[in-house]
Amino acid sequence: MSISVLLAEDQRMVLGALGSLLSLEADIDVVGTATDGDETLRLVQTLHPDVLLTDIEMPGLSGLDVAAEIRRRGLTTRVVILTTFARSGYLRRALDAGVGGYLLKDAPSATLADAIRTVHQGGRAVDPALATEAWAEPDPLTDRERQVLRLAGDGLSNADIASRVHLSEGTVRNYLSETMRKLGVTNRTAAARLARDRGWL
Repeated sequence: MSISVLLAEDQRMVLGALGSLLSLEADIDVVGTATDGDETLRLVQTLHPDVLLTDIEMPGLSGLDVAAEIRRRGLTTRVVILTTFARSGYLRRALDAGVGGYLLKDAPSATLADAIRTVHQGGRAVDPALATEAWAEPDPLTDRERQVLRLAGDGLSNADIASRVHLSEGTVRNYLSETMRKLGVTNRTAAARLARDRGWL
């Protein structure tokens, strides 16, 4: 029986290449493709693929957001992240979201196919170098701090952030101050840059 796979990648050339590579595997069947996170989640719910192979950064929901939603909704689709981001913070967040596989885009195609098989069977497939590094530096941010800092990093004012996440401006200021304290920086721009570099945003 073949493994049904949904591909999610916002770069169409990469998406096409992945589809072509996986179509060469006799036991893997690509049942759909998506180019943004919201479409990805919709297709997971309608197609019920065995495995979702997704990038992290896409328009709308990120691959990590989609993985977290799949877990929250109790869906059976297993998730493999395929990304250029060799950042331990991303891997930790992926594992926390229930992701079964985390590979870098420069991995050989045979490694990717084997990872899909492993994750489909309930196993875990993680780049070994990243797996070791992932637990060396814990993510200090809470989910709410991460949400507020991400919006601040996108250039939104405190008032805009407060409106977007339904908090008071004072609470937003407090979250940003606490985030800057945790990261040892003096302004929101530096905090957002550091958090993105570490894979915490």
